[in-house]
Amino acid sequence: MNIEPETPLRSLDVGFARGQFPAFSDARLAGWAHFENAGGSYACRQVIDRLTGFYRRTKVQPDHAFPLSVEATEAMEHSYRRMAGWMGVGVDEIHFGPSTSQNTYVLARAFRSMWRDGDEIVASTQDHEANAGVWRRLEATGIVVREWRVDPEKGTLDLADLDGLMTERTRLVAFPHASNVVAAINPVADVVARAAEVGARVVVDGVSYAPHGLPDIGALGVDVYLFSAYKTWGPHQGVMYVGRDLAGRLGNEGHYFVADQPRSKLVPAGPDHAQVAACAGVIDYLDDLYTHHGGPSATPVARGRAVHDMFRAHETNLADRLLRYLAGRDDVRVAGPTDATLRAPTVSIVPLRRPVADVAESLVRSRMMVGVGDFYAPRLLDEMRIPTEPGVLRMSFIHYNTEGEIDRLITALDRALDD
Repeated sequence: MNIEPETPLRSLDVGFARGQFPAFSDARLAGWAHFENAGGSYACRQVIDRLTGFYRRTKVQPDHAFPLSVEATEAMEHSYRRMAGWMGVGVDEIHFGPSTSQNTYVLARAFRSMWRDGDEIVASTQDHEANAGVWRRLEATGIVVREWRVDPEKGTLDLADLDGLMTERTRLVAFPHASNVVAAINPVADVVARAAEVGARVVVDGVSYAPHGLPDIGALGVDVYLFSAYKTWGPHQGVMYVGRDLAGRLGNEGHYFVADQPRSKLVPAGPDHAQVAACAGVIDYLDDLYTHHGGPSATPVARGRAVHDMFRAHETNLADRLLRYLAGRDDVRVAGPTDATLRAPTVSIVPLRRPVADVAESLVRSRMMVGVGDFYAPRLLDEMRIPTEPGVLRMSFIHYNTEGEIDRLITALDRALDD
């Protein structure tokens, strides 16, 4: 019988986790530390095996009666079931699309058919443009957009500000679970409760949160949750949860004859069969981690919470080491909270005495994979009075990064900032 685990998993075995990623055995990557995970993580072997297996054995059109097509269909359906089970939602509530940007674009059009001119959206300025621009474009169609602005110094959102923005005409609140620049973790359940008071739907961009442990969406209570599988160790697919009740009300963005098929009406481009099938490998990997760390028999949702908490403990330790180092310097501005417990492990800085590009180049010479730019969040940088060109230096890490890599990064930063 399945039981909920009463004790946390033991501390993350980073060596075991890294052993699941072929990239760490690639001689070309020897000595490099991957600190641009917010842009895309390495793919785990479980995903790679499912992807290559599909191409080798079942690369035919699914949904037909012949055996190979039946096998292809089942491989894809397996991903829907596994992803839904792990996040505590219905199989029919999971949608795979070509990217989160594409999914939100279609979603915004589908929402518009539900609203009248003068209806209102609250959209944060903390978002990646994928969950910012699509809602603001609806202004041209008669929708009113109210800006949920960040604190210009910290880049954080205040719930009190949200309360002042919502009215009886608010139909939607859109914001990130965690920003891809300031990384502050937003109180999703609290926003959902406030939005419910005015009957508004909630859309959460989870792209920068999901790589740190897939969320228990059922517990969050959101109407829509989106993330990118290629940032959760998988293929280049956007994963979108849409609540069953909402999906039935949204307009059809697919062919007219699929209006009653939620998967098709919200993903009009059609699925990438092999990549959808490969997404089950993400859950295979998480299950392997759960088993390796001594997890007892439990429901998929409970396993998900346990792995999430294990990741969180490890990543918070890594972030704390870096943030404490940065707090000791007077020549950098850290974007977002300096308390590691309040944020995801994505740390963006603005060097105050050296050009951003020069610091990044020095880090690359030290074999640090880091990124520079606005990271599709120019509205956020504008609000924080940070020039979008060149932007910020971003160092993002996940559970497979090590304390040793963080120490090497700190040493490399010392050199890069002092040159």
